[in-house]
Amino acid sequence: MTVCAIEPEAGHEGGAGRAGCAITADGCYAARLAPAGDSFVPERWTLDGPEPYAVRLPGGGPGEPCAEVQPLSDGRVLVRRPAGGRHTFSLLYPTGPGTGELPLGAVACPDEDTRLRLLPPAPGGERAYALAVGPRSTAVWLVAGGAFGLQQLAEVPGRCSGGAWLDREGRMLALDREMGGRSKAVVVDLGRGGEMSPLLQIAEGSDDRVLLADPDSGLLLIRSDAPSPGQDRLGWGVLGSTLPVRFPRCLRLADCTVTPFAVQPGQLLTPERCAVALRVDGALGSWIGVWRPAERRVDHFPAPAGWLAGSGLWTAEGELRLPYSTGAVPCGVAVLRVPGQERRRAGLDVRPPARPARSGERAAPAAPSGSGPAADGGAPSPNGPADEEQLPYCSGDMTDFLLTPHAASTGQGGSGASSAPRPVPLQQAPLARLVTK
Repeated sequence: MTVCAIEPEAGHEGGAGRAGCAITADGCYAARLAPAGDSFVPERWTLDGPEPYAVRLPGGGPGEPCAEVQPLSDGRVLVRRPAGGRHTFSLLYPTGPGTGELPLGAVACPDEDTRLRLLPPAPGGERAYALAVGPRSTAVWLVAGGAFGLQQLAEVPGRCSGGAWLDREGRMLALDREMGGRSKAVVVDLGRGGEMSPLLQIAEGSDDRVLLADPDSGLLLIRSDAPSPGQDRLGWGVLGSTLPVRFPRCLRLADCTVTPFAVQPGQLLTPERCAVALRVDGALGSWIGVWRPAERRVDHFPAPAGWLAGSGLWTAEGELRLPYSTGAVPCGVAVLRVPGQERRRAGLDVRPPARPARSGERAAPAAPSGSGPAADGGAPSPNGPADEEQLPYCSGDMTDFLLTPHAASTGQGGSGASSAPRPVPLQQAPLARLVTK
């Protein structure tokens, strides 16, 4: 389950900025930096109960501001604090009226050009990872959940951005590596000492980045300038497929920035049926778009007031849950039901509020004129609809993950690492035993 977009590198990903909060892969907890006067305080949201509720976790001293937070599946919240060339990590948890804190250690970044940030929440929710981007290389750190404290797992030549998990074990990590003035997606195998393989290369001179990945269906959301050099386009592909990357024209919205932030899980062998949540930023504000690869339209919905923009998660049943916070409802979840996939009426169901919004409270910006299903007409063709530009993968550059049901997971390292499934270039993959449509 892909649940949260991350902060893109400035000038590189064309995204909309940092997401409002981070959500665990199982959707049970969320965490954010909540405003508290002139500063920000870590706040944990519990989402798996009858009603969502928030607990503030003011840890550390006044001179130790938190830069990032991330929830773990056990309810503790990881915090990162920069301090004089070092980044310290701690776990916060509620202890009655106070806050407990477990220091984990620090990562030294003596080079002032090195940037360190947390990667998206890992599958399983027991571990957390960080990316330290230096002038010539990028290090992947395990910063929570390791048996031996903080540990550097990999070092990748070049400057990396992005970050998407390709499997349910939290072992295969897709990164966008910049080398020679071009960005290409690579996969880093954290179970084999950071072994790196190429993942996506559409054209030799194009910038090809992975934005989101769904381990269940293999759906990839990418951003590339291959179809129109110098102009990034949103596209989609499938891990292990011989079909080309497609760039639907319906995802090109004039004067708007479109950023995918969540993919519907549980759609095994049917990536074209996965619902994708889009954050759309335009002159009218931010709103929600919902799109499926099999359809030639984007459905537009107004965002709930106080939406933590760029945050949300799908359920397998097709409900999009959007966290929001207002003066009247400091901790709430709005539920958006996808048209055509549920028995209840489509639209936004805001839960709570417990009382009406206060007078003068800012409402959500309306979606642009013509919002709602923006259909191009016609059913999708198996050979690709006419409103999609198609570009083939370069031979051997798109990897196929042979994660068969009988393959055992080995976690992080260990003696069984050599027997775990590994990415194989499509040119060499035994595709005959894969089920295709």
